[in-house]
Amino acid sequence: DAGSSLEEMEFSWDEYLEDTGATAVPHGSFKHVDTSLQNGFAPGMKLEVAVKSDQNTYWVATIITTCGQLLLLRYDGYGEDRKADFWCDIMTADLHPIGWCEQNKKILRVPEGIKDKIPDQEEFLQRVLKGACSAPANLLEGLHRGKNPLDLIAPGSRLELQNIQDSLEAWIVNVVENVGGRLKLRYEGLEDLDKFDQWLFYLDPFLHQVGWAAQHGYSLQPPLAIRSLKSEADWQEILNKVKEEEEESSVPTDIFKDKPVIGVHSFSEGMKLEAVDPMAPFVISPATVTKVYNEKYFMIEIDDLRPDRATSKSYICHVNSAGIFPVQWSLKNGLHLSPPPGYPGQDFDWADYLKQCGAEAAPQTCFPLLTSDHGFKENMKLEAVNPVDPEEVCIATVTKLKDSYLWLQLEGSKKPIPDCIVSVESMNIFPVGWCETNGYQLRPPRKAIVNKQKKIAVVQPEKQVLSSRTVHDGLKNQELNSSDSVVINGKYCCPKIYFNHRCFSGPYLNKGRIAELPQSVGPGNCVLVLKEVLTLLINAAYKPSRVLRELQLDEEAAWHGHGETLKAKYKGKSYRATVEVVRTADRVADFCRKTCIKLECCPNLFGPQMVLDKCSENCSVLTKTKYTHYYGKRKNKRIGRPPGGHSNLEVAIKKPNKRRKRRKHFFVHKKKRSSASVDNSPAGSPQESEVSEKKSLSSSPTQSELSHSLAQDRDKRKRKLRTFSFSDDENKPPSPKAIKTEVAEKLQLDTNPLDWSVADVVRFLKSTDCAPLARIFLDQEIDGQALLLLTLPTVQECMDLKLGPAIKLCHHIERVKLAFYQQFAN
Repeated sequence: DAGSSLEEMEFSWDEYLEDTGATAVPHGSFKHVDTSLQNGFAPGMKLEVAVKSDQNTYWVATIITTCGQLLLLRYDGYGEDRKADFWCDIMTADLHPIGWCEQNKKILRVPEGIKDKIPDQEEFLQRVLKGACSAPANLLEGLHRGKNPLDLIAPGSRLELQNIQDSLEAWIVNVVENVGGRLKLRYEGLEDLDKFDQWLFYLDPFLHQVGWAAQHGYSLQPPLAIRSLKSEADWQEILNKVKEEEEESSVPTDIFKDKPVIGVHSFSEGMKLEAVDPMAPFVISPATVTKVYNEKYFMIEIDDLRPDRATSKSYICHVNSAGIFPVQWSLKNGLHLSPPPGYPGQDFDWADYLKQCGAEAAPQTCFPLLTSDHGFKENMKLEAVNPVDPEEVCIATVTKLKDSYLWLQLEGSKKPIPDCIVSVESMNIFPVGWCETNGYQLRPPRKAIVNKQKKIAVVQPEKQVLSSRTVHDGLKNQELNSSDSVVINGKYCCPKIYFNHRCFSGPYLNKGRIAELPQSVGPGNCVLVLKEVLTLLINAAYKPSRVLRELQLDEEAAWHGHGETLKAKYKGKSYRATVEVVRTADRVADFCRKTCIKLECCPNLFGPQMVLDKCSENCSVLTKTKYTHYYGKRKNKRIGRPPGGHSNLEVAIKKPNKRRKRRKHFFVHKKKRSSASVDNSPAGSPQESEVSEKKSLSSSPTQSELSHSLAQDRDKRKRKLRTFSFSDDENKPPSPKAIKTEVAEKLQLDTNPLDWSVADVVRFLKSTDCAPLARIFLDQEIDGQALLLLTLPTVQECMDLKLGPAIKLCHHIERVKLAFYQQFAN
C-alpha cells in the first residue's frame, strides 16, 4: 500500500450514498461524538454581555444554544421571544461570568428593547439570578478561552492508562495525536518507538488524568510487554521526571466529567459466559471469568481446550464492557456460537459443556440490559475503526442487528476481514463525514466513485466555489469544493436540530410521519446535517415532490448559501432539485425558521431549539385556516422558467411499461371520437392544422362572457373568504358540475398569447372549468410562450396530473393554440 492513490483521498460520501442507494446512520446515534462536541457551556447558563448599542454597559444573558466557539444568547427579560437572539464568538465577544461587573465596577443596565418590561432592575436581577448557573470563568478568560475542552488534549499531553492485563496497574502515556477525541497514545519512556502505540477515544473508561492511580490506590507500573525494555532504575527516573513536569503536561480534570461511570459487578471466578474477543471481534465464543480484582474489575479468558496451546486470550472487563453475554444468548438470537478450539465435534451444547467443565453459568443478573432503542438499521452506512489495524478508519455497512449489537462489514481495508461485532455504544464507530471533518484519511471502498479533478473543478451554474478556508489545523488556504462546509477549529459546526413534534405541521407535512421522525439530528457538518433534516421532511410529506418544489432554490433569488441536490419519490417517479442550505452555525436558526414558514408549518417545528412544554408561537391553539392565514400569506416565486426554459426540478421518468402504453393507446382512440381532442404533436405541424379544422365547432367564450366569468369568480372568492391555503386541491379532477359547463363558442383573444405574462395565463385559466389548476401555473411561472408549448405528456409528467384533469386542461390549451393560429400566426 505504498501509495494511497489520489483517488482514495477524494472519496465523496454524497456520491457514494447516491450510488449505493444507502442512508447514513443518524448523527445522534453516536453519543461519544455528541459529548466530544460540547464546549463546556450549556444551554441555561448565564453570563454578563456587553450591550451592542452601548459597549460601556452590560446585561445578563442566557445561553440558548452552543456550537463550537459560537454561543446563541438571549438577554434576560425577553422571555420566550426569540427575535432578539444573537450569535457571538467566545474569542472576540465581550463576555464575562456573573458577578464580573460588580467586581470590576462596570454598569449593568437594561437594554432599550426591554426597558418597559423591567420597571425595577434590582428586583429583576435578584429574581433571575437566584439559583442560576454562571458560565465557567476559565472558559471565558485566560488560556482556555473559546477552546473546546477537547482541544486541551494536545500532542505532548500526558494521561494514565490502566493495564488491560492487570487493571490494578496503570502507566503514563503521551498523546501523539488527537483526532476529534480519538487519541494516539504512546507509553512514557518509549520515545520514538511506536510499536506499542494504542488508539483510544478520550472517554474510554481505562483512560484517566495524571494522578488518578495514586488517588485510587493503584500502582504505577509499565506493562509487562514493555517492562523488559528498560531497567527498574530507568523506569523510576522516568516516573520522577513526569512528576516534576506534571503541571506543564497535565490535562484539565473536568474533561473527563462525562466519562461512563463503572458500576459494581457480581461475577465470580469460574463462571462461564459468551464473549467476543475485542482484539478479533468476529465470532462469539464460550469464555470463563478467571480472576476477580475488586468490585469493579474482573478478567475473562476465551476458552481453549487444546493441551498444547501457546497463548491465551484474556482481557480485563467491567460490568458495562461490550461483547459479554449470558450463556445461550447466541442460541436465543439465532447466532452461531464458535466452539472452543479442541472441543470434540461441531455441535456445541452448553448443558454438556458446563457439566464437562464442572462450572456454572453466570446468571442473567450479572449482565446489563440490552436495548434495541437506537438509530441503527440494516444497510446503513457509517465510519468504523478496523480492529485488526486501528490506524485505519473504514467505510462500514450494518449487515445485521441484534439488541445493542451491530455486525459491520468494513469496506476498503488493506486486508479483507469478516464482519465485526460491535456495540452500538462503541467509541470506535463514527458518523458519516467524521473523518473528513477531523482531517483524517478515511479508507474508501476499492471501487469508489470519486472526483478526480479536485483542484480544477468544473462548477455547475447553480453552484458556487468557496474561497480558501481552514479545514483543520495544519491545512491552511486549501480550496474547498462547493460540497464542503465551513468548520470551526476542525470540528463540527452545526448544532443539534430538534424536531418539535407537538408543533403545527401545516398542510404539506403528514403529522403522523412527523411524529415518527427522530427527536434530533446532529450535531455535525452544517451541510450534511441540514441535508439530512430536509430529506426527512421531504419523506414525511403527503406529496414529497411538492415539498421538494417548495424548498428548491429560486434561480432569481440572491445566493446566500450552498446548493445541495435533494431527491423525492412519489407515485413511482423520482424528482430532484437544487436546494439552498447554509454552511455556518450562526445562520442555522434563521434558515430553519424560514424553511418552516416556507412549508407553512410552525416556525418552531424544527430548529436548534427544543420546545419543551409550550411553543412560543402558540401554534397549538390555531386552526389550520387561521394558521395558514398568518404564515401562508407570502409566497415566493417557485419553479418558473429559468434561462433555457428548464426548471430546476428534474423528473426522472421511468421507462414506459405495458400499462403506460395502454393508457396512451386509449387516449389516441378517444382523440378520434371526441370534439374536445388534444394534440400531442408539435405546434404548427400538419396534424395540428388538421385537428384545428375539425375543431371549428368547438366552443369558446366571448370577451364579455370572459369578463362576467372573472367577476363571478371574484364574488365567489369574497363569499367563501378563502385564505391562501396550499392544499392538494389543484390536483383533484374537476367536479361533474364543472365538466358540464362547456362553452359554446370558439375562443376570441384580444392579445397575442406569445405576449402573455404568467398573470395573464392564470387569469385565463381561472375563467375556465380548470380554475383549480391555475395555482400550478402560477407556481411554475408558465407564461404565454410556455403555454403554447405544452402537450399532454408534458402536462401529465411535470404537473403530476391524472389523465382526466390533464385532458381537460389540454383542451383549453388547444383552444388557445387554435385561436393563436387563426388570429395571430400570420
